[in-house]
Amino acid sequence: MHFDNNFDDCNLHIDASIHGWESMVVLNALDVAKTQLYHFTAIVIAGMGFFTDAYDLFCISLVTKLLGRIYYHADGDPKPGSLPPNVSAAINGVAFCGTLAGQLFFGWLGDKMGRKRVYGLTLILMVVCSIGSGLSFGDSAKGVVATLCFFRFWLGFGIGGDYPLSATIMSEYANKKTRGAFIAAVFAMQGFGILSGGVVALIVASAFDHKYKAPTYEVDPIGSTVHQADYVWRIILMFGALPAALTYYWRMKMPETARYTALVARNAKQAAADMSKVLQVDIEAEQEKVDRLGRQKNPMACSRRNSLAAMAFISSAQLALDRKGATLIALCSTVPGYWFTVAFIDILGRFFIQIMGFAFMTVFMFALALPYNHWTKKDNHISFVVLYSFTFFFANFGPNATTFVVPAEIFPGEVAVNLPWDLGSGWKAGAIVGAFGFLYAAQNKDPAKTDAGYSPGIGVKNSLIMLGVINFAGMLLTLLVPESKGKSLEDLTGENEEKTAEAELQNA
Repeated sequence: MHFDNNFDDCNLHIDASIHGWESMVVLNALDVAKTQLYHFTAIVIAGMGFFTDAYDLFCISLVTKLLGRIYYHADGDPKPGSLPPNVSAAINGVAFCGTLAGQLFFGWLGDKMGRKRVYGLTLILMVVCSIGSGLSFGDSAKGVVATLCFFRFWLGFGIGGDYPLSATIMSEYANKKTRGAFIAAVFAMQGFGILSGGVVALIVASAFDHKYKAPTYEVDPIGSTVHQADYVWRIILMFGALPAALTYYWRMKMPETARYTALVARNAKQAAADMSKVLQVDIEAEQEKVDRLGRQKNPMACSRRNSLAAMAFISSAQLALDRKGATLIALCSTVPGYWFTVAFIDILGRFFIQIMGFAFMTVFMFALALPYNHWTKKDNHISFVVLYSFTFFFANFGPNATTFVVPAEIFPGEVAVNLPWDLGSGWKAGAIVGAFGFLYAAQNKDPAKTDAGYSPGIGVKNSLIMLGVINFAGMLLTLLVPESKGKSLEDLTGENEEKTAEAELQNA
């Protein structure tokens, strides 16, 4: 790839001496580089991974009704078949279990083997398992569900690795002035993935409906579900392999990040050569500095950041709430929320956006919960959906985005993939709780009014109140989050402070 040189060489050495010590020129080159083509190339390459992640995770909720109708039809039942509660929870939630495991495993592996090599592995796993999900074996309910859950788990395992790697790679490529916007732009591709899932499902379902005319269930319960309908859900799930496969070539062409090559692999020559090509400027290889860094042990003050795990749990629990109307909500609130974060994160800062998001989510949740009986009236359903959509807007113009950006910024290069996502694995735990637990918790207290197969729960009103309380707790925990706007990654991780102190001791 060829990129334009849009920054002044003298800035590298000026910025390097701000803290009283001489930093590595290659890292300062990345920090002060003006926005140029390679930034957008990295956003697209990493963002397409997130597009695929979101499509694969959320498209399953669009086909569960069809799966129930095909494989769980009961002769004589006045209603179409539906998935039993345990099967529905397993199909919807097993991928999130995989993401939790994959996040921990690939996070560790990314810090050992390098971002680029592991990045390719996660993509291959996602392609294979997306195809495998659509090729679930057998025609019996148990056979299809068992193989579908198997492939969905390993699909989630690959997605779990893609999340931290994408964030870390983008943070290590970005300049410090617009780093937040670049990382948020990668994450914002998730909104397009969710939206595309709904669009693909609508197109495929409409095409089959046009091709194979079927009577309604009331007229012909068996004939209302044509045999070819079994292809619909398979095509929708397998489509997720396409964007991942198209991205693989470009991922493999990306050079390893300079921060990994220099600070972890300790190869100053390779780091300088890679970034010289990317930035189109001659950068000196400084092996002596790398060797000195290798002898230093970098203490990581992680205690003040442990709250990220709790906040990530809260954000994901909120997102796992709604499965119906996902396409409309994605179009009107989820996608705009992501891009508002991209536009304002380097202006307002991470802290302000996160605390604002939690505050509005809390307000809207209580506004839905306290007068819940009012919203259940037929004339108020649209108002309910509109108000509920605002919670998604401020989740994404808020903690859902910032809890992705901040962990990628505040940890040293040696553990930039593994440690923050170990601490933030609560993000996936929240998704698991939402996928497995909310359908049970939201059931009516009256056993006669629960959905088929479900036990009585605490009701929708109390479930919304619970989410409001969790959002309020997230707002309080945000007070522990450091602001990273406009700072270099070395400043944020404390590496600069260590080197400054060492230089002062040597001078003394």
